[in-house]
Order: sequence, then structure tokens, then C-alpha cells
Amino acid sequence: MDTIQKDPLQQQFDSLNPAIPTDRRGFIAGLVASGFALAVQPVAAQTVIKTPADGLVTGAVDIPAGDLTIRGYRAMPAGKGPFPVVMVVEEIFGIHEWVQDICRRLAKAGYLAVAPDLFARQGDPSKIDSIPKIIETVISKVPDAQVMRDLDATAAWAAANGGDATRLGVTGFCWGGRITWLYAAHNPKLKAGVAWYGRLVGQPAELTPKHPIDLIGAFKAPVLGFYGGKDQGIPVASVDQMQAALKAADSKSEVRLYAEADHGFLADYRPSYNPAAAADAWPRALAWFKQHGV
Repeated sequence: MDTIQKDPLQQQFDSLNPAIPTDRRGFIAGLVASGFALAVQPVAAQTVIKTPADGLVTGAVDIPAGDLTIRGYRAMPAGKGPFPVVMVVEEIFGIHEWVQDICRRLAKAGYLAVAPDLFARQGDPSKIDSIPKIIETVISKVPDAQVMRDLDATAAWAAANGGDATRLGVTGFCWGGRITWLYAAHNPKLKAGVAWYGRLVGQPAELTPKHPIDLIGAFKAPVLGFYGGKDQGIPVASVDQMQAALKAADSKSEVRLYAEADHGFLADYRPSYNPAAAADAWPRALAWFKQHGV
């Protein structure tokens, strides 16, 4: 019988989810308290970085987005604003604890950080028990145009709730990394973006008509993209292709490759977490936002 090789991320998923150990009870309680259910996701027993909420305003929020009010997680300094805004675009697993921690890290750096539930119309990834099912039943049904509108709504919500509309940034991870590049070509009010290991090239489809490499001439804000040399899903060749295209267009956007890092290298809840690459990339991300007025 032929053996079907699993996707590497699915292998991580399977290895990390046989059961929920007791040392994760505090981790789960934090998710429930913030208004989000624990996703049956590839979450390790412990995250390396746990950002406390002291000195911050944090929690679940409701974001009016046209025909629907979508949930979100917000973290911002407790002092007087307005604060520069960074929208945080989720992975395919939804707004789980690690995404919330990213918001708190940004809030500690002085930002109003908000992560909207961009899958609200298609489904809840936390209720799905495998990555292929998440992709098939939720992710593959999410139109880029819908995501752009919901991010616009999130930016408007942030501006009305303690954020500075003139200092707007966006960052995203994996699925959200690709969206970050797209949003930089969409919103003329955006100041800067930071994309983490988001897909760069691909075939056009009805719901995803263009990919980052198709939009280089349309970028309205500079994007810094981080990629791993050992990422099996995003070949180095495509990163090189993007880098060459950016250079040819004299673009202000950049890509940075960490040769020894894998996909998800910033995500300290995954086995692919690379402390060296993460420690180098995160300060660069914050500096990129500062450099470009966010």
C-alpha cells in the first residue's frame, strides 16, 4: 500500500494534540476569559513568550463590518491616546492565544493592536480538527475582497476607539502574511506593513485573483517580509523572485530570508519556532513601523 505523506504542519498538529495536559489549564483559562474558545490547534504545552496585560487595556471587542459585527481581540496601553494602530491578521487557526499575545507585545511597544476575526462569515477554525479540513471548509471560501473590506472596517473601528487613523500599520502571519501584502496595495492610508512567511506567488482564482508579486506596482505602503529558508510551503525560489521584482521596480518594500528558519519561525507555540530568527526579526518589525510613521 502506498504511504501518503502528511503536510509538515499537519504532522506538527497531530503530534501536539493527542490531549490537553493539565499544565495548560492556565493557558486555556486565559482564552476563555478573553472571550475566545480554545482552538483544537497545533498549540504546544507552553509558549515561550507570555506577555502580561498589566498596564494594558485588553479583551474581546465587537467590530461593525457592513452586514456583520465581527469579533476581535484588542490590546492597547492604558494611558491616554490616541495610539498608533497595528492590525494583526491571523493565521488559519483564528484568534488563538498566540495571536492575542502578539497584540499584547505590540501594545507594550505603544500600539493599539487589534486582531479581527476575518473568517467570521465562513466558519470557526477552532471547531475543526485538521488542517486540511480548515483549509477546505473555511480558508478556501474566504474572498480577498471581503478581507480587504473587513480590515477597512477594523481600521475605522480602531480610529474611533483610541487609535490614531494617521498612523496605521498591518502585520500578519502565514495566511495573514499574504493578506498583509495585499492590504498594502489596497489602502492608501496605510503607512507600513510587516508580512511573516506569507505566500508570494500563485495562480489566479475567483476568490484570490492576485498575489503579492502581481501587485508590486500598486503598493501604497512599504512592506517588510520575513521568510524561512527551510519553509517547504514557500520555496526560496519564490522569495528570490519577489526580491528581484521589488528591486526591478525600485520598491521601498523588502524581503528578508533566514536561511535556517522554517515556516512559522516566530510562533513560539510551534516546533518550528526559531529563537535566533525570531529574536532578530521582531525588533526589525518594530523598527520598520517606526521608520515609516506608524
